[in-house]
Order: sequence, then structure tokens, then C-alpha cells
Amino acid sequence: MLVLFALGLVASTFGAIVGLGGGVIIVPALLLLGPSMLGIDVDTTLAVGVSLGVLVFTSLSSTLTFMREGKTDLRSALFFAISSGPMSMVGASLTSLFNPDTFRRAFGIFMLLMVVLLLLRSRIKPYRGQWRYIRTYTDASGATQQYGYNALPALLIGGVVGLVAGLLGIGGGVLLIPAMLLLFSFPPHIATATSMGVIFISALLGSAVHLYRGEWDWVLVLSLAPGALIGGWLGAIISRRIGSVLLVRIMCAALLFFACRMILT
Repeated sequence: MLVLFALGLVASTFGAIVGLGGGVIIVPALLLLGPSMLGIDVDTTLAVGVSLGVLVFTSLSSTLTFMREGKTDLRSALFFAISSGPMSMVGASLTSLFNPDTFRRAFGIFMLLMVVLLLLRSRIKPYRGQWRYIRTYTDASGATQQYGYNALPALLIGGVVGLVAGLLGIGGGVLLIPAMLLLFSFPPHIATATSMGVIFISALLGSAVHLYRGEWDWVLVLSLAPGALIGGWLGAIISRRIGSVLLVRIMCAALLFFACRMILT
């Protein structure tokens, strides 16, 4: 129980800081710790189902904290969730049909590409088209930044994010945050906070499908949940103390680490 509490706390704190959710830590940890520490065999579908269940607590706690600080763009989160929510249910229903090793490696390679794009984003020409939905954000120093998106690209990206979230149980922030930063010019802190709001809806619907299919373990979910609630709140608190440049570097380091893990393991 203490191991699971610590796992939920560490994974959720880190996931809330960078907006990834924490599933990238929980899923492999359950697969590795199941036989030796927990005395049970945890297969891929069960690990994904439990991870999504825990992500509900993580994302709820962090989203409420970010909302109190005015960093969550709730309207944008709900817009992305129009497609990410239903597609997370589709992904959850397909988890058992895919070869997990092949899919993990392919996704790891894609994450490496996202890291390269994030590192080079200062040299990439920003999108100059007209956004239909325009938002503005004013930081603590009084500087105002404009960002936005068009309906079709946002819905397509939201759908892919939801599919990946339900399929792998990792939340989907690994795709959503790079898209927000590179395509829609979201400020890093707004991207992190908004991503957690989208993850909440995707995790809620995706975990419901895994629960219905029996790919679930209440003992694991409820043992991880207290640490996830605390970690989601703590990660959101830590995130506000980190500058935008450092936050992007932490995101890149996290994506690089988990990309390598997905490719090599």
C-alpha cells in the first residue's frame, strides 16, 4: 500500500508539473512491480485501465488548482474534449487488439520527433494564418500573448489525443502539449493547465470503458488514488514557480526519457 501511494504521488506530481498526466510512469511501473511487489500479474490492458482510473484523480486535483490560479483555458479544454472524450472510449476498447510492443516503439519514435520540434520551435516560423477562435493571456509581468486555433485542426488533434489516451493509458498530453505550443502558440503554463483539463475528460470516459470490460482492479486504483490527489495538487503548485523556458525544457527532458523507454523496453 505504501509503495502504491508513493507511486501515485510521484507519478501524479511529475505529470501535473508538465501536463502529461502521469500515466507514462504508472503503466510501466505496474507492469514491472506487479509480480515482485504486488504478488499479481498485471497485463497491459489492466495496467492501462488502472492508469486511466488514477488519471481521473490526478487531473481533477490539478485542474481545480490551475483553475483557481486562472491558468486553465476551460473553453479550449472543452473544445478539444469534444473529440478527445469519445475517441478515448474507442482507444480503450481497442487496447487488447494491438501488439503493445510494436505500438509502443512506434509511438516512442513519434515522441522523439515531438522533442526535436519543441527544441527547434524558436527557429520554426510560427503559423501566420487566421485563427477562428482567438484567446489572450496576460502574465504576472503584464505582458499579453495571443493564441488560438481553428475548429477542424483542434478537433482532429483532440481525437488523436483521446485515442492515444484510451489505448495506452498515458493521458495524451505527450501529443496535446506539443500541438498547443507549436501549432496554436499557447503559452507553456496555459498549455500545461489546459492539457490536464482535457486529460480529465479523456481519462474519465476511457476508464469507464475499461471498467465495463473488466480491465480494472479497485484495490490498485483506490491505493494509488490518494497519492494521485495529493500529487495533482502539488504538481500544479510547483508548476507556477517554474519559468516558461525551464518548463519547456523539463517537458522535453520528460518526453525524451519516456520516448527512449518506449523504444528500448
